Amino acid sequence: MEKKPLSRRISVVVLTHNRADELVATLERLLALPENPPIFVADNGSNDNTVALVKTLFPTVCIVECAANLGAAGRNRAAACVGTDYVAFCDDDTWWEPGSLERAVQLLDAWPNVGILSGRVVVGEDKVTDPMCSVMRASPLGSEGLPGPALIGYMAGACVFRTALFRELGGYEPRLFIGGEEELVALDVLASGHAIVYCDQLTVHHHPSPSRDSALRRRTLARNAAWIAWLRLPWPEACRATAQALATFSREGTLARDGLPLLRGLAWAWRNRKPVPPHVLNLRERVRSGERQMAAPAQGARAEPAVSKADART
Repeated sequence: MEKKPLSRRISVVVLTHNRADELVATLERLLALPENPPIFVADNGSNDNTVALVKTLFPTVCIVECAANLGAAGRNRAAACVGTDYVAFCDDDTWWEPGSLERAVQLLDAWPNVGILSGRVVVGEDKVTDPMCSVMRASPLGSEGLPGPALIGYMAGACVFRTALFRELGGYEPRLFIGGEEELVALDVLASGHAIVYCDQLTVHHHPSPSRDSALRRRTLARNAAWIAWLRLPWPEACRATAQALATFSREGTLARDGLPLLRGLAWAWRNRKPVPPHVLNLRERVRSGERQMAAPAQGARAEPAVSKADART
């Protein structure tokens, strides 16, 4: 059988909103990749010159215009246009290193049980490895029968999916917008019997945009954690996540503004509730147990409290 060229095996989807200059720099790098992948830009209703600029400067790039800011669900619109076996995701301030996409194709071809590869993220001009990658590399789930450590989560802006799997699961839930949106997809991927794997051989560069609202992200992460828990996890965990979200809103001084929408959303979450199977809960417990064991020596030495995974990504 004739082997397909890489340009027909893997595509890249870039999510953007009102960051025209950063997007231009990212697209220049992606278009220079030796893999020559088809590139799709999911524009989340930008009101700057993003769309016109992409059409003028990059005629080979397919720009998918969303009528409004859909958050992470904007990726769904672009992924629906992809015609390759695999799809690599990045954001307007991240880009794939040359050779990484070719390696992703090789790994996904060789390991059909892997649904998602989460790449190594290096930050800034100094290319410092993102702390979350160190956590992933040390996953207590091990790597037996896999091309890297098994995970229960991944980074949405630095991953490669099987295109058919992404579509089968429906992509990202629009109600979650952006902030921990990967967790729901990750639970569904694991429930489907596919593995999520951390892969040091895939590298994504991240030059964080200064256009960020950390306080808003903290509140969104807390809200989404509660909704996801009600959608997929046992009810005691859902209750704890809800209490933690309300406590976050209280500390931020937004209890009335954010608390009521959270509680109203629980009715939607309950109607769409589909608890994950026991083997997924077992994976989560193994990861939590490993994290507790790693944290114990630091607590004994009176170290500063570890930053939570969610906070590390704000």
